[in-house]
Amino acid sequence: MLRIPYSDLYAEMLRVLLGLGFARPRAERGARLFAEASRDGVASHGLNRFPRFVEMARSGVVDVQAEPVCVGSRGPMEQWDGCRGAGNLNAYACMERAIALARLHGLGCVALRNTNHWMRGGSYGWQAAEAGMIGLCWTNTMPNLPPWGARERRIGNNPLVIAVPRAEGHVVLDMALSQFSYGGLARYRLREEMLPVAGGFDPEGRLTHDPAAIEQSGRPLPIGYWKGSGLALLLDLTAALLSGGLATHQISADPHAETALSQVFIALDPCPFGEVDGRARLIDDVIAYVHDAAPAHDGDRIYYPGERTLLTRKANLERGIPVAPAVWHQVQAYDG
Repeated sequence: MLRIPYSDLYAEMLRVLLGLGFARPRAERGARLFAEASRDGVASHGLNRFPRFVEMARSGVVDVQAEPVCVGSRGPMEQWDGCRGAGNLNAYACMERAIALARLHGLGCVALRNTNHWMRGGSYGWQAAEAGMIGLCWTNTMPNLPPWGARERRIGNNPLVIAVPRAEGHVVLDMALSQFSYGGLARYRLREEMLPVAGGFDPEGRLTHDPAAIEQSGRPLPIGYWKGSGLALLLDLTAALLSGGLATHQISADPHAETALSQVFIALDPCPFGEVDGRARLIDDVIAYVHDAAPAHDGDRIYYPGERTLLTRKANLERGIPVAPAVWHQVQAYDG
């Protein structure tokens, strides 16, 4: 594993995006979103995902010139069409619009259709929190998760992000609806490690800690068993209905042609009726209460969602961002 400075990672991906035909401001934002994902320890949706993004842009699945457009508005709610543009740029624009609506109405909701993979979903939770807003967003995906009790993949592993702003460190939950995302399974497999808890079924239908066996069976375990399965279904339905876009069963199951996704971005003013200081104290009190919980094992520490991300971010900015040499060299070899 190599470690490289954030500035080098950003500059290299910016060079490639400019070469693909992205206008400079859009290329700069796209490179930043990819680089920040790796900076924060989510390389699976940062540098490691970048070659697939390049492939989809070159093939035309991602339209590098397309920008999202508003196609419907009703008070604090809007419906947008992503025009099959870059998923992370579409998502950033829609959360930005949701934040603007929340400043006006106290809440804002933008439903987006016809877009591409948003890469690291947590980016848009951090975006909302940095703007002082509670953020809530999710996306549907191609069918890549079996409904509870089934063998076939018929629902999406639909990521869900919830963020609460906090001066001492935002509270940000970014989770897939499987116990381990496919990117997480791959990381354990590449390190030749077993999962710490059962993460899915092997090809014979037995619960297993073996990430390779789960990848082979295509049956990761939904969070909360049937509860996660049900949540995946409802998130898909809500996104498709609000955006007027496609539901999971209508999306291509080819990961290299996964497009026309439906997403929802919600921003909420955490203090719509004042009491800013009191709300801030409440958040700090909750975090302190969680931190003070007795750990199950001596020497352990209790973290709130997003806290480890901040620690990883600090370490990677100081020491350099860890990158897989093969992927890094592949990106360096792209024509500018």
